[in-house]
Amino acid sequence: MDGGGLRLNMNVLDYGILALYFVTVLGVGFAARRAIRTSVDFFLSGRSLPAWVTGLAFVSANLGALEIIGMAANGAQYGAMTLHYYWIGAVPAMVFLGIVMMPFYYGSKVRSVPEYLRLRFNRPTHLLNALSFAVAQVLIAGVNLYALALIMQALLGWPLWVAIVVGALIVLAYITVGGLSGAIYNEVLQFFVIIAGLLPITILGLVKVGGIDGLMDVVRDSKLGEAGLHTWQDTGTTGNPLGAHWLGIVFGLGFVLSFGYWTTNFAEVQRALSAKNMSAARRTPIIAAYPKLLIPVVTVIPGLVALVTVRGLGAESGDLVYNNAIPLLMRDLLPNGVLGIAVTGLVASFMAGMAANVSGFNTVFTYDIWQSYIRRDRPDEYYIRVGRWATVGGVLIGIGTAFIAAGFSNIMNYIQALFSLFNAPLFATFIIGMFWRRMSAAAGFLSLLLGTLAALATYLLYKAGVVHFNSDLEESFWGAGIAFVTVAVVAAVVTPFTAPKRDDDLRGLVYGMGGVDLKGDVLAGDRVWWRSPVLLGVLAVALSLLLYLPVF
Repeated sequence: MDGGGLRLNMNVLDYGILALYFVTVLGVGFAARRAIRTSVDFFLSGRSLPAWVTGLAFVSANLGALEIIGMAANGAQYGAMTLHYYWIGAVPAMVFLGIVMMPFYYGSKVRSVPEYLRLRFNRPTHLLNALSFAVAQVLIAGVNLYALALIMQALLGWPLWVAIVVGALIVLAYITVGGLSGAIYNEVLQFFVIIAGLLPITILGLVKVGGIDGLMDVVRDSKLGEAGLHTWQDTGTTGNPLGAHWLGIVFGLGFVLSFGYWTTNFAEVQRALSAKNMSAARRTPIIAAYPKLLIPVVTVIPGLVALVTVRGLGAESGDLVYNNAIPLLMRDLLPNGVLGIAVTGLVASFMAGMAANVSGFNTVFTYDIWQSYIRRDRPDEYYIRVGRWATVGGVLIGIGTAFIAAGFSNIMNYIQALFSLFNAPLFATFIIGMFWRRMSAAAGFLSLLLGTLAALATYLLYKAGVVHFNSDLEESFWGAGIAFVTVAVVAAVVTPFTAPKRDDDLRGLVYGMGGVDLKGDVLAGDRVWWRSPVLLGVLAVALSLLLYLPVF
């Protein structure tokens, strides 16, 4: 990205707002430090947080570069079809996590997602997942850092590497000091800062194009045309802006990619594991689903506004790449003061996303790699120190991986490729193992390994030009689907030839085996009907279907 053409006209008031935010974030981190006495306090907030806090942190942890820069870029590039990432590609999976999977995660008292795999299968499966998760988190942390650096470069004219290092150091400070509580309470703050920062872009953008009706009219006259206003139209073929068939959208995105991300990504699940009881843990992702339904207002709509108001948007390089849709609108639309809030909102979103990646990384590295395979049976204080050093290491590696992200003109395409590679085979292994008690430990390991290799092979063959897809995103959808099918086939073939685990070893881990107590720790206030996870979840899914009707 070229700094010059995007330089924002920031004044003292704007910088003051940004500085106040940085001071507040660090203050929250230091305040959280006082509550850290054990490793469970550092890595899981002592399992003590209320559902509304963990719910907002859950959605805020996802509001990183992928969401803000990536989804606005997709809004400009693919139009209304970007809504699939929310209404079929997020909400159903979040509800499924809360209703079906959290009882096994929270009830088994596991400290991480890989630890669940150790209990359900064996140590090789555990180590494979722990290592792949650690790699995925530092790669995705790099995406968030790179996006943060782009914004800092645009508004301050800083060199990219300076912006990357400064952003990384601030996140490093409040997680190293405050642990997961420092990250979570900052994520709650960041949720409101992000919305306050992005809403003015949507409002002023719509005013500029004549409201929703005016926006629809100008999108029809744009390069997207009428197809840019519909979500399911023309998905019987691949002749649509996304270049995807409805089967790829429903199975690849709506099932494998989204369920893989939301139900097995420990950076998200960790927020629910920090809740104070089973009811709060189950409601965490479901509470998060409600704001998730409406996030397109501050991502997809600005992307469409940028498409029709920024001349030349969609270039291969320079200032006019799709990734710059939001910064370009900030430059063109926002007055000083409001500009400072918007910049702060963007900075907050990248810091929230990166903090989620790093806090997930330090927990899995400490519990699932260091404590399990390198240094066992050490005092609790030792593992807190390891966690803090892992935080430093994760941030330093994230700085390096930020430069990998810089090689992609649409970071959303890059991050979806990562999800299809890491999350899709993991989800398939999880879901089959959670519902099929006969699946053996050997089948768990081999299916996860071969599913990951199948997704990697699909990606490499596509990049080499051997296999053709209509877009990078279609490759991600099919790569995820191929990984899922590979896991299922390997599990079905290997399981009959290998010994199953004893029933006693599967209680609390497999559906229908008992051992999960949904009521034991429920507080009196959680028993009211309107706090029922099932009721809240069904309502969220119904709303996601209703929202499709106007843009079908």
